[in-house]
Amino acid sequence: MSSTHTHPHPNFHPPNYKKPGAFDVLSPLRRLVENVPVKHNRFAHIICQVIPCCCPFERNISLFGKSIHIPALCKLNPLYDDFVGLRFRALAYLADECGEDVTKYIC
Repeated sequence: MSSTHTHPHPNFHPPNYKKPGAFDVLSPLRRLVENVPVKHNRFAHIICQVIPCCCPFERNISLFGKSIHIPALCKLNPLYDDFVGLRFRALAYLADECGEDVTKYIC
């Protein structure tokens, strides 16, 4: 028996999937983050310093000779993608508009 769909479950949806017509409680916060203007290099540097390039919570812990992996928990934050987008806009502003080297902000 072969399956024609590619998802592991027929009701699988991407993490940020929103049903059409569903009310998004976080919509005002999403719009706020999306509309933050990145127009000054000092502000763009602050954004790049404050918003990490990778999840700071992911790590491996050795306990009693056994290794435990703590996965990246940042994706549990419902505004994660919005903040990553803001950081990307700040990086693009610094690189494209200001001509600065942004390699120090990339993991």
